[in-house]
Amino acid sequence: MAKPWFLLLGVFALALSGFAASASYVRPPPRRTLVIKNSKPESHPQQVHTSMVGADHIQISWITEDKNIPSLVEYGKTSSVYDISATGKDTSYRYFFYESNKIHHVKIGPLEPDTVYYYRCGGVGEEFSFKTPPATLPIEFIVVGDLGQTEWTKSTLSHINSSDYDLLILPGDLSYADSHQPLWDSFGRLVEPHTSRRPWMTTEGNHEIESFLPIFSLHPFVSYNARWRMPFEESCSPSNLFYSFDAAAAAAHVLMLGSYADYGESSEQLRWLRADLAGVDRTRTPWLLAVVHAPWYNTNDAHQGEGEEMRKAVEEALYAARVDVVFAGHVHAYERFTRVYNNEANPCGPIHITIGDGGNREGLALDSAPFSLFREASFGHGRLRIVDRERAHWAWHRNDDSYSTVRDDVWLQSLSSSPSCMPVDQISPSSSSSSSTKEEL
Repeated sequence: MAKPWFLLLGVFALALSGFAASASYVRPPPRRTLVIKNSKPESHPQQVHTSMVGADHIQISWITEDKNIPSLVEYGKTSSVYDISATGKDTSYRYFFYESNKIHHVKIGPLEPDTVYYYRCGGVGEEFSFKTPPATLPIEFIVVGDLGQTEWTKSTLSHINSSDYDLLILPGDLSYADSHQPLWDSFGRLVEPHTSRRPWMTTEGNHEIESFLPIFSLHPFVSYNARWRMPFEESCSPSNLFYSFDAAAAAAHVLMLGSYADYGESSEQLRWLRADLAGVDRTRTPWLLAVVHAPWYNTNDAHQGEGEEMRKAVEEALYAARVDVVFAGHVHAYERFTRVYNNEANPCGPIHITIGDGGNREGLALDSAPFSLFREASFGHGRLRIVDRERAHWAWHRNDDSYSTVRDDVWLQSLSSSPSCMPVDQISPSSSSSSSTKEEL
């Protein structure tokens, strides 16, 4: 159906304004890689990070050089008073001539929501603290991809930490170790002041694969899976590379998908995804988010088409479930699309946001045609604050040396609150042809 000329003009003006804003900005160059050495005794915990496990548990992970330290966490709601303890498991791995130190994973809980807990790992060393996410809305997510460990990374983390949030989502490409295993340790030390105090939920990127020589029997993702264990079993997933979790008493359901795990028609991932989505009750869960690494929609020159095969395999399931937003990394720039499905604007499709601009060493992407609502090749991070069942506010903060600037922000409406966008069991052949040019997101 032909679109009214004034709506087309409005979309063109929005796209042009976003392009003009980004075109006037001079892309900053990459900065040097930071290598953080261990300054703690061998028995003391290092690289401490936390992640959500179910509704009221937190997993605490850390590394010790002393292999005799137990996988023990002592914790409580008063500093230095640890009236509860839990034990867990440890693991390690070999990569060529590198042997990791002892990697501990301990699940603690049940915990009260929106509460500060103090904890100590292994019975020695310094005290850490974290705050559990709230059980009700509002809730605030940080989203930042392709983080790396450069001076830009440090700047991004500083800007993130300048105001509070509840949990962080990282759509892949964490350490950029790329088989140089000591960089995994350096990355863990760099992010510890942040990962130890708020849950970080991650999925894998291409830089986590680390398997180039099959003749040496190197399994892909061996480092990532050992160090960054996510709650895949709790979401009935067979793999650490894809899983889901709930936040704010299931007001938000987040799908952490694997761009580098099999997603074909007969794959475990697609079978798991369909079962997971079938279990989501949108009357109880008004917000549905998805996270991938390689973007399905991308107008930058870099990584063109790399997410297309996954889009063809998975997009229909997300559209049928009425996923609200799809976050991606990989492209080292920021970009926000309107609601889209099957390469057309669609009022019931998800908003696609690429945020692969955390601070990686490879620099920023170049852009091409002004096709999306807003994009800019700069380093930064995003904040998604879900206010209530119907409204959420998204803001992208650009790093600019010592301060961060909000360069893009928009209010979003949940698809579950739209009578015309109720989830469907199957998509009819005619549904892909429907489109809209409304800026009402």
